[in-house]
Amino acid sequence: MGQAHPTPLYDKHVALGAKMVEFAGFVMPLQYTGILDEHVTARETAGIFDLSHMGEIYVSGKGAPAALNRVVTNDVEKLRPEKALYTPMCTPKGGIVDDLLVYRDADEKFLLVVNASNIAKDAEWLRKHLPAAVEVENESLETALIAVQGPQSEAIVGEALGEELSEIEYYEFGFYVLDGVPVRVSRTGYTGEDGFEVYVAAERAGEVWDALYDLTYGVGGVPVGLGARDTLRLEMKYCLYGNDIDETTTPLEAGLGWTVKFDKGDFYGKKPLEKQKQKGITRALSGFVMIDPGVPRPGCGIIDVDGNDLGSVTSGSYSPSLRENIGLGYLARPHDDVGTEILVDIRKKPRLARVVETPFLKLLGGN
Repeated sequence: MGQAHPTPLYDKHVALGAKMVEFAGFVMPLQYTGILDEHVTARETAGIFDLSHMGEIYVSGKGAPAALNRVVTNDVEKLRPEKALYTPMCTPKGGIVDDLLVYRDADEKFLLVVNASNIAKDAEWLRKHLPAAVEVENESLETALIAVQGPQSEAIVGEALGEELSEIEYYEFGFYVLDGVPVRVSRTGYTGEDGFEVYVAAERAGEVWDALYDLTYGVGGVPVGLGARDTLRLEMKYCLYGNDIDETTTPLEAGLGWTVKFDKGDFYGKKPLEKQKQKGITRALSGFVMIDPGVPRPGCGIIDVDGNDLGSVTSGSYSPSLRENIGLGYLARPHDDVGTEILVDIRKKPRLARVVETPFLKLLGGN
C-alpha cells in the first residue's frame, strides 16, 4: 500500500475482519460484513464509520471571518458560534477547489473539514489566499473523526455522552466529554440519515471508537466501510470530489447553487459564476436510473437516443435502497429534464436509462 497512512483506528478494523484498501493516501476499511448489509443497516438502524482520513484545518486570527468569506461561496460571516455550514471553495474562474464543512468555534476561529485527497492542496490554497494576519493550522493527522449515522444515532451518541441531544439541530455542534475524552460532536453526516460526527484527538480515538462501537453493536448496528459510504451518499446525490465535482465544474452545474451567496461581498469565482447564472448553465449534474441491465461506472459515456454525445458518468452503483442501478453524470441541457431517456455506454454497449428526480431516495417516497 505504499506510503499510505493507516488511520488511528487501523487495528480496530483489522480485528473486525475488515477488507482494507488504500484510499486518498490512507489505509481504510472498504467493507466488513458486506456493502449491502452495511448500507441497509445504516439506513434502518445505525452504522459507525471511521472518517479519520478527512482533513481538519483551523483558520483563526484578526479579520478571519471576512478573509475566509472571500475564499468560499457560502456566507461564513452569518454563522453563529457552534453552527456549521457546507460550502464549495472556488478558483477565480469558478471551478471547485474543494467542498468542505466550516465550523465556527468563536468569533475569529473556524474549523474547516476538507476532503482527504485535497488536504495539502487546500492548506496551501488557504495560506496563499488569506492575509498573513490569519493563521492556517493543518491538524489533520492529529485529529480522528468517527461518525454514527442512522435512526438510532441520537440514542447511541446521547448515551455515550450522557447527554440529551434532541435540542442539537442539523448543522449544530458542541464540545463534550465522552468516557473522559474531550470531543467535538456535530449533527452532520454524508448518508442522508440523522447522524453525528465526533472529532477527537488521534491518540484518544480508540477509546471513543470502542464506546461508540459497543453501543452501536448493542442496538443491531454495524461498522460501515468506504463501499457502503459511497452507495449511501450516492442515493442522496451528495457530490464526491474528484468524481462529481472538481476544478472543471462549477457549483451551479453541480446543483449547489444554494451554497453560492451572490448577495455577500466579493469572493473568488463570483464574477464568472454571476455570468454563468445570467446566461444559464449548459449542463447539469443529473441522476438517472438504468432501465436496461448494467451498472454505470465513472467514465462511461452518455448519449441521446440519436447518438449525440451528452456527457459521461461521474458516479454509479447498484442502489440497495431502490434495488436498481443508478448513476450521476453531467448532461447537456435540455437532456437533464426528468423523464428523458438516455443511453449509457457500458462495456461498449449502449444501455437505456431514464433521468429521474434526485435525491434518489425520493423515488421511495422517503427523504
